[in-house]
Amino acid sequence: MKIATFNVNSIKARLPNVLEWLKEADPDVALLQEIKCQAADFPVLEFQSMGYQVQAVGQKSYNGVALLSKQPAENVLEGLPGDDSDEQARYVEATVQGVRVASLYLPNGNPVDSEKYPYKLGWMKRLKAHAATLLASEQPVVLAGDYNVIPEPRDCYDPAAWAGDALFLPETRRHFREIVNLGYTDAFRAIHPQRVAYSFWDYQAGRWPRDEGIRIDHLLLSPQAADRLRDAGIDKKARGREKASDHTPVWCELDS
Repeated sequence: MKIATFNVNSIKARLPNVLEWLKEADPDVALLQEIKCQAADFPVLEFQSMGYQVQAVGQKSYNGVALLSKQPAENVLEGLPGDDSDEQARYVEATVQGVRVASLYLPNGNPVDSEKYPYKLGWMKRLKAHAATLLASEQPVVLAGDYNVIPEPRDCYDPAAWAGDALFLPETRRHFREIVNLGYTDAFRAIHPQRVAYSFWDYQAGRWPRDEGIRIDHLLLSPQAADRLRDAGIDKKARGREKASDHTPVWCELDS
């Protein structure tokens, strides 16, 4: 079972690239972020023609997540529990082939001296609480998406340049570790414990050609999913396409 996550940075702008990636990578489950459209405007037919069922949670022009699956998605949850007043489209979760999978788009949090950073930390606290609830179910769980968190200095081309950024602040990383330390496994790091690799390269300053990136897209696996982990990786090819997203897909494979 191949599960992939991809921040597409506007499904309208990247649809040909995303369809080409799906054709090549052929994931059983594809978790998309930043679709930047309302659910009614998501290109469902194009994905259905490739054999995918679609669950999309969107809002106009911003955010938005989707869950594409070749097998039925059951018990769909739209929105991260814990704050009924939160109207931002950042979370969708369902069970596919016995695995509970989630597509999440964690808030960026910049600028730090605005209301955006407390919102980011509050969202992470809610995610931790929900992640703990999912662990208690003792089912295979994969929480995947754009976490907007650089976990360690080696996950960044220039840690000093990011020292004051919401993605790399000590408090951000601490909240991320608290989620992992509940009992989750970073799929990529489990397979590649020493490898330096990135999943995002800014459009500015020629970051992509110089491979000056950061690793912020992650798949966190519950023990039941981690026990089935066969392989994981980052597909850099998508970032090199014309009109590419600034992110690239990250994936894992689980034994059946």
